[in-house]
Amino acid sequence: MSMTRDKKSAVFLLVILAIIVAVSIVIAISLKVDPIKETMKNDPVVKILFVHTDDEKNVLATDILVYCPGTDHAVSFNILGNTGAIYKSINRVDRIDAVYKELGMEAYKGEIEKLVGKTIPFTVEYTMSDLEFFADYLGGLNVFVPMPVDEVSPDGEKWLLPSGAVSLDGDKIKIFETYRLSSESMDDVDDRRQAVFTSLLAAFRDNKSSVYNAKVFPVFAKRFITNVDYQNFYRLMMQVSDIDTERIVTQTITGSIRTVESGQTLLFPLYDGQLIKDVMNQSISSLVTGDYGNQNRAYVLSILNGTSTQGLARNTSFLMQSAGYEVLETSNAPATDKTVIINNIGNIEAAKALGKFIRCTNIVDDDTLEEDSGSSAKADFTIVLGKDFDGRIVR
Repeated sequence: MSMTRDKKSAVFLLVILAIIVAVSIVIAISLKVDPIKETMKNDPVVKILFVHTDDEKNVLATDILVYCPGTDHAVSFNILGNTGAIYKSINRVDRIDAVYKELGMEAYKGEIEKLVGKTIPFTVEYTMSDLEFFADYLGGLNVFVPMPVDEVSPDGEKWLLPSGAVSLDGDKIKIFETYRLSSESMDDVDDRRQAVFTSLLAAFRDNKSSVYNAKVFPVFAKRFITNVDYQNFYRLMMQVSDIDTERIVTQTITGSIRTVESGQTLLFPLYDGQLIKDVMNQSISSLVTGDYGNQNRAYVLSILNGTSTQGLARNTSFLMQSAGYEVLETSNAPATDKTVIINNIGNIEAAKALGKFIRCTNIVDDDTLEEDSGSSAKADFTIVLGKDFDGRIVR
């Protein structure tokens, strides 16, 4: 009889224990935070920091991908490695990628967040070996090589690439990212690396049906280092693979080149870094409102200096290029007090978007102006800078 009671007690205890375990699991699941949903509670866009390094962990390219989930619109911001500032994390003036080399991703992300004025919730890292694997597995990465490359590197490596729109395997994509001809600047190399990043996203999109399955995706996932778990990384990459890579708007940092005491040549962002923050804000606003989705091309500007400030039109051209516009020409115009935007193509919405960026509300159609205004019929819009323009906005 006592054994029966003991058995009943044991069964009762096991039932209680099972209930406690089940309740704990339910509570744990209910309390589990979905980082993507949490991010989007306060931000309509998702921001991911992609850092591409060589196999010794030296940064080759850094891109902030910003997109609206549920749409195929995105912007890619290329953060140049030689961007200079006083970085508190390393307590000196240096290149921004020195922070990554010395302190790793979290400190690097923090400095980039200060630079662009935005929180970046998600990070993804991959090496050159990883990129070569991706290129081979995905059937090559599509890039454009303007002219044939047949050179030997300073280290004796043979650089050999065909010209035109080509699909490059792993070995060739490494050459494409690392070669630099004597006639080229580092800007040319940076442009190629940004093109490779876009091509990598396109390859994931084009191979979506074969990559995102239970057997294949883990092979790719282990090649990336990321700050989210496997399931959320899978969801992020699925969203990224919905982006229309042919219409990604690419941005980079515009600044002045200066040599510092250490002997390094660094790029210091214009307007004490405020420009890149403004460009980021404008880009996010355009993504949210759908303006980028309606913009099938970059608008072309003619910028005319109607002030006595030398170089104002040229400096403003850098400003506008940072915002994604193309500049056809810079020149002088008759002196004027007020800045005006001349709408040469009759697109009032695009003209207003341009005006919003420099805070100019004085917008007119080209046929309402006097002939000596200097308006260029070849440009989509002509900006005549007046005395009220301080180099960044109209006051």
